[in-house]
Amino acid sequence: MTSDANLKQAAAPDAAWQDDVRAGVRHVRDLASLPLSPAERAAAQEAAAAHKVRVPKPYLDLIDWNDSDDPIRAQVIPSPDELVAAEGELDDPIGDHAFSPVPRLTHRHADRVLLFPTYQCAVYCRFCFRKESLTSIGRGYTREAVEPALAYIAGHPEIREVILTGGDPLSLPDKALAEIRARLEAIPHLRLLRIHTRVPVALPSRITPGLVEALQGRLMVTVVTHFNHPRELTEEAEAACRAMRQAGFVLLNQSVLLKGVNDKVEVLEELCRELMYRLGVKPYYLHHGDLARAMAHRRTTIAEGQALVAELRRRLSGICNPTYVIDLPDGGGKVPLAASHIEGRDGDTWLIRGQDGKVREYREVVGRA
Repeated sequence: MTSDANLKQAAAPDAAWQDDVRAGVRHVRDLASLPLSPAERAAAQEAAAAHKVRVPKPYLDLIDWNDSDDPIRAQVIPSPDELVAAEGELDDPIGDHAFSPVPRLTHRHADRVLLFPTYQCAVYCRFCFRKESLTSIGRGYTREAVEPALAYIAGHPEIREVILTGGDPLSLPDKALAEIRARLEAIPHLRLLRIHTRVPVALPSRITPGLVEALQGRLMVTVVTHFNHPRELTEEAEAACRAMRQAGFVLLNQSVLLKGVNDKVEVLEELCRELMYRLGVKPYYLHHGDLARAMAHRRTTIAEGQALVAELRRRLSGICNPTYVIDLPDGGGKVPLAASHIEGRDGDTWLIRGQDGKVREYREVVGRA
């Protein structure tokens, strides 16, 4: 990484990231400035009317406009394929609404909740499983809006972890983030603050010293990034992750398996290796594509995903391997999809398939009561 990139990231004022937002795509009308064919532009504008479009300039600059199948373009530029919804797709694929006891909060698991301080994002991904809500709600952060959620968290001592999601929480101003963090750390039974964000990928200039300071306090902080392709691992993203690591934050990454973006083992191998070795970000989950509406063209089959992660397991260190999961509809939660290595059992003897494909016997030897 160059010293210039280090200096730019370390000293980036608020104006820098705001300029990056303003210079990108912020509205449907901004699509007119992109090098699209007239037919592509018309279809993109129609698709963008159904789901918000926003792409900061740093991410827009990664697109190779000479490649119609460019993996960065596929993630953020509206496509004609989005105009075709498939039977079985859902407007709430993982059941957020059914587990929302108060506004802006989902409580699906006993010890943790999702808190939605904003429904706005720095970048809108075409495959987003919350795109219906983000388009229809469109509300930002206010203190009054999150009060019922904060009261709910304070009244449930079984909750240990709060996950800021949305929308993208790091699209909020430093002052708002500091307010939310302070309110949460004043709740004695909370232990960890988790932040799900695409900002280090699409708008790395937003990771300023002021943002980092706003998140530091009593609570352990884990930042879960969302890198999907090796081309997203820029020098600026590297500097952003370094700043958060040096602040003591734990960094994890969730990727979505997307057809035409990262459904090749060589792409996932490079992504997962460089996330860990270069950015210091642990590959955490590889998500099977949710049943978001009009996204059938980006979903792989589960069998294809299983084959990919089996090959990753053979190629990468364990610390570089994500867990392949599906977030089940109707609030069933995330469950692993990796193929089982257990082929059978006879009493204390198990038949287990090794990474070399050979099945071996393993006999349990344990003390008897």
